[in-house]
Amino acid sequence: MIDTQAINKMQSTLVGGQPVWLFGYGSLIYKVDFDYLACKPARIANWTRRFWQGSHDHRGTPEAPGRVATLVEEPNASCIGMAYKVSPEVFEHLDHREKNGYLRLTTQLHFSDGSEAEGLVYIATEDNVAFLGPASEADIAKHIANSKGPSGPNDEYLLELAKALRELNAQDDHVFTIEQHLLALSS
Repeated sequence: MIDTQAINKMQSTLVGGQPVWLFGYGSLIYKVDFDYLACKPARIANWTRRFWQGSHDHRGTPEAPGRVATLVEEPNASCIGMAYKVSPEVFEHLDHREKNGYLRLTTQLHFSDGSEAEGLVYIATEDNVAFLGPASEADIAKHIANSKGPSGPNDEYLLELAKALRELNAQDDHVFTIEQHLLALSS
């Protein structure tokens, strides 16, 4: 596991105590354990959600990491999620929560009303040591079915995310295909 808290704290992405938009695309959609000033659905361009990041601290263990979502660059793709307007103090908690390889990056958020805003997103890129990389959706489902950690079973993460995406009317073939394989394993 790599702890990215210090790296994220050193970034100058938080300016003068001003609120900032944060884009959530995984557990930040359904597990909102932080205060926010506003929230609304949003999307970001040229990124796609993938279960390619290892979770050594939440949905798995150092010996048997689970799989959680990250974003990978994909031209012309669009990732739908939830945006939260938060005060800078919230990042103390979020940097700890997202410490296993995730770095804060700046991105353009597109809201359903046509407006846009600059915001932050946590992304675990392929050069972090917890990155597990691509696998078939069937293999990812098997991995998830057999993983659990301090935050609970890995399948709970996937199933809650799939439910939240449906509530947002967001189509995500990768997530929904893994969900189908996972449900087939338990039937």
